[in-house]
Amino acid sequence: MDVKKLAEEIKSSFQEELKNFENGNLNFEDLKNKFLGRKGLVADAFSQMRNFTDKALAGQILNSLKNELTEKVNSLTENTSSAKTKKLDLSLPGRKPNAGTLHVVTETQRQIEDIFFAMGFEMATGPQVETDFFNFESLNFPPDHPAREMHDTFFVEGDVLLRTHTSNVQIHAMKSQEPPVRVIAPGKCYRNDTPDATHSPVFQQIEALYVDKNVTFTELKGTLDAFVKALFGKATKTRFRPSFFPFTEPSAEVDVTCVVCKGKGCNVCKQTGWIEILGAGMVDPNVLEAVGYDSEIYSGYAFGLGIERVAMLKYGIPDLRLFFQNDIRFLKQF
Repeated sequence: MDVKKLAEEIKSSFQEELKNFENGNLNFEDLKNKFLGRKGLVADAFSQMRNFTDKALAGQILNSLKNELTEKVNSLTENTSSAKTKKLDLSLPGRKPNAGTLHVVTETQRQIEDIFFAMGFEMATGPQVETDFFNFESLNFPPDHPAREMHDTFFVEGDVLLRTHTSNVQIHAMKSQEPPVRVIAPGKCYRNDTPDATHSPVFQQIEALYVDKNVTFTELKGTLDAFVKALFGKATKTRFRPSFFPFTEPSAEVDVTCVVCKGKGCNVCKQTGWIEILGAGMVDPNVLEAVGYDSEIYSGYAFGLGIERVAMLKYGIPDLRLFFQNDIRFLKQF
């Protein structure tokens, strides 16, 4: 076997494959492995040393071949990126990146926050894993209240639980400062609910609290009326119905004119023209006393609403579970 002829054949084959590489028909790793890999053509040539008459000369020729091809391959490694760049047609229009957008619940939350910031409220946050005192006791929940049971609340251990509302943030805010206190508290809440079209064990809530001297129910009504008009439109009206909450007295359920039929009556509002949106009331004196405020001097109001509930009304979303399914087709609509 002629070792010189074999070396020339390998060089010729390398030049052909080099053209394929430069044209984009062969990637760099395949080119390298074909000639310099453990099972490549150069290694195969060395394995045939026993067949050459002059083994010393054969060794020199094959080592020279290996060094030459290695140098050329290394040169390609250094210039691969620039070689690829040369193939780009810079006259072509660029590819527009796919930019993400805010989730519809996040967008709705920010809209609500902006309205209250304009009214002078400040942001307050608190822990999602809470103690019974901040979640129930300080908010005037009696020891035998159903919300303290396992079938309504996720208890972690002992009196530690996942908060059922962001009212706990109101207690932290009042215990950390003297009146006046004017805060909103958005965040995740957890209740032991079975997921369906209107319920979820995890949901977003935003609550508001204002405590100062001589705060009245009239101020509460004026604040909520202004909030509803800013959120749903100037033509939207509010209606207060008597209700009960442990932490407010008096308490009310607040309805707004149906955002679908504008108060005329439809299937969404069950032909009443009204849709319930939030709960509100004057802070119970027991809550003020629990945080060290003198209820003879200070008064206040509080209210809270579900952010998903607002988003469903604003955008006509029929099923709460759609918010959590991560369906791009649904999310792109907003």
